[in-house]
Amino acid sequence: MGILEKISEIEKEISRTQKNKATEYHLGLLKAKLAKYRSQLLEPSKNLKKEKSTLLSTLTKTESEAASYEFTTLTCIPGVIDYNGANIQLLDLPGIIEGAAQGKGRGKFISVGMCKN
Repeated sequence: MGILEKISEIEKEISRTQKNKATEYHLGLLKAKLAKYRSQLLEPSKNLKKEKSTLLSTLTKTESEAASYEFTTLTCIPGVIDYNGANIQLLDLPGIIEGAAQGKGRGKFISVGMCKN
């Protein structure tokens, strides 16, 4: 059973458990398990191996280096993908959220859409 299934099962059990003084402790344990599983979803997999090939390097002919430490990118590195006749520009940006190495920002990224006629 995966993490998402475990979360679903715990949420179902919480919803069908009556809330009273006798069930407070049980509900507290369930909520603690739920918080633990949710935090595991947000953590990067420890099985991921850092390689020189990033998404940008893979999709474009641009070299964007990844190292064994976080925040390798120090400057903006642009790359262009040709998709069905449309040029799509990808940017590998340096870390812009202070404390992101400690999980702040939760892996969110910047996306910008621009259309040129």
